Amino acid sequence: MLELINAVCGYGGVTALQGITFEVKAGQLVALIGANGAGKSTTLRAISGLVPLRAGALRFDNEVLTGARPPRILKAGIAHCPEGRRVFPHMTVEENLDMGAYLRSDRSEVAADRDRIYGEFPRLAERRKQAAGTLSGGEQQMLAIGRALMSRPRLVMFDEPSLGLAPNIVERTFAIIRRIRDTGTTVLLVEQNAFAALDMCDHAYLLEGGRIVLSGSGAELIANPHVRKAYLGA
Repeated sequence: MLELINAVCGYGGVTALQGITFEVKAGQLVALIGANGAGKSTTLRAISGLVPLRAGALRFDNEVLTGARPPRILKAGIAHCPEGRRVFPHMTVEENLDMGAYLRSDRSEVAADRDRIYGEFPRLAERRKQAAGTLSGGEQQMLAIGRALMSRPRLVMFDEPSLGLAPNIVERTFAIIRRIRDTGTTVLLVEQNAFAALDMCDHAYLLEGGRIVLSGSGAELIANPHVRKAYLGA
């Protein structure tokens, strides 16, 4: 479904990704794990078009998206739920959700999808007219997930969704991500909790220094001695 091929990109004189190649198959939940600075978030930004590729290619459902701007990538069916949630703080919950559907013209369907998001996250329904910046961290994460789903993506990318959340909210967030995969939307997940990511994923890649050094099923990476020592505290 998604292919990133020999991707090289970075910031200024710093090369963050050094020729990585991986794929995400339709219907899978794929995890990217690695230490801070390994290139995980840069990978998602490159796929979203936020960081241009210096070399390599991006394909999605056999459509070449190399060099495409973010609106085209979103319209192709790829949504990005960013690290730190990045809600629009001075806009209401409802306005934030509508921003997720800004490329859509089917307004009645947009309204129906908004109602489905409210059904999934009743707290958002209660706060639909409240400024997003006044929500708790967990509520903002719900809003960020809902906003990403409003574009009706075929693939949604999550960047550190558990960051800064209370343990009970983390568990609920992971359950929601699994449910998104189970209902047919492909998921690419970057997550600081390596064990949780590997435990729920169908396939995983380990990034170190901007390179993919290991791949396999979640169970295979959990059993790998290097992963266990370096990332699982075993």
